[in-house]
Amino acid sequence: MITLPNIDSAAGEAALDRELKGLIADVLGLDPAQAEAFGPESGLFGHLPELDSMAVAGLLTEMEDRLGIVIEDDDVDGEMLETYGGLLAFARAKLDPR
Repeated sequence: MITLPNIDSAAGEAALDRELKGLIADVLGLDPAQAEAFGPESGLFGHLPELDSMAVAGLLTEMEDRLGIVIEDDDVDGEMLETYGGLLAFARAKLDPR
């Protein structure tokens, strides 16, 4: 598990962005440069052939391990996996203690 700076800070947001992109590259076997190029509107599920239904489980498990969060079945929906921005917003919300 990583320790991220305060998620409300620019440094915290940048650290989460880097960690999530690295996590995606690792789990899906993508070139790190491809993951690094992801922007908010970059398509994930349904757009990346590597991200199939089996890979989703691995991705979510790795997010729990690396980010120190718990993802409940009810938390998972198509919208959060549709774009990189959606997944980043989901991770940010899970890390926000409020």
